[in-house]
Amino acid sequence: MSKRAQKHHGKDSGKGSGKPAAVPVPGGPKPKLKGKEYEARLAKLHVEVVKLQEWVKATGAKVCILFEGRDGAGKGGTIKALTERVSPRVFRVIALPAPTEREKSQMYIQRYLPHLPAAGEVVIFDRSWYNRAGVERVMGFCSEDQVKKFLSAVPAVERAIIESGVILIKYWLEVTEEEQTTRLKARITDGRKVWKLSPMDLKSYSRWYDYSRARDDMFRASDTSWAPWYVADSNDKKRVRLNIISHILSLIPYKEMKREKIELPKRQKRGDYRDPTYEYKHVPQKY
Repeated sequence: MSKRAQKHHGKDSGKGSGKPAAVPVPGGPKPKLKGKEYEARLAKLHVEVVKLQEWVKATGAKVCILFEGRDGAGKGGTIKALTERVSPRVFRVIALPAPTEREKSQMYIQRYLPHLPAAGEVVIFDRSWYNRAGVERVMGFCSEDQVKKFLSAVPAVERAIIESGVILIKYWLEVTEEEQTTRLKARITDGRKVWKLSPMDLKSYSRWYDYSRARDDMFRASDTSWAPWYVADSNDKKRVRLNIISHILSLIPYKEMKREKIELPKRQKRGDYRDPTYEYKHVPQKY
């Protein structure tokens, strides 16, 4: 583990009771952002993300961003904020389902490799190959020997990915027990969020310290100088989205690409066109 990571990860292994199993956050909490202030800051960042997109397309850059964290940490919302103003043909979000029987028989990381970015792409993993070090380990879907082999091999695999020309960025979103509880309860009562709550979420919720130990082992094994982990305080959804987008932009050496001046062409004249008399089936205007 790098010295930077040691400073932020602390020494607790998840034993005992209380709050130490969360990664300490330097500086403590900040006041909540008001909606208008958040939207204004996000809009400015979106302009830069579009510039990043155009640079990636023009230069053939390859960017891969991993988002990891406990259930309810805010991965989905952060990814949505990052990608809502860019092209899905450039920014591809990968959220793989449970592996098939065939995939289970493959080398573990094999199912993820086809989704790595080609030239001119930004690929975002909503959970990644680190499932082996997290949910699969905690829920008993793999053996401790398999976890050990994965953690031993993953630094070399990531070095190979980077040496192939990929910019690899890894984020762990850290949420406290209290905030996770609040968010998961909302998934029970809010009709817009019920789809986010699965039986797996409920099982994993009860295993907070197992996840803490798994996280700590993952950091120790895979927080390398060539592919470091970046920990983001996600208790404040608005701030973590802004902080991560800003951080991504700071890590990638993009430049604003020159654009030709664009003018809309003149529309053609009506000529012999006549408005139709066909009776269309309209959508009811309820709102």
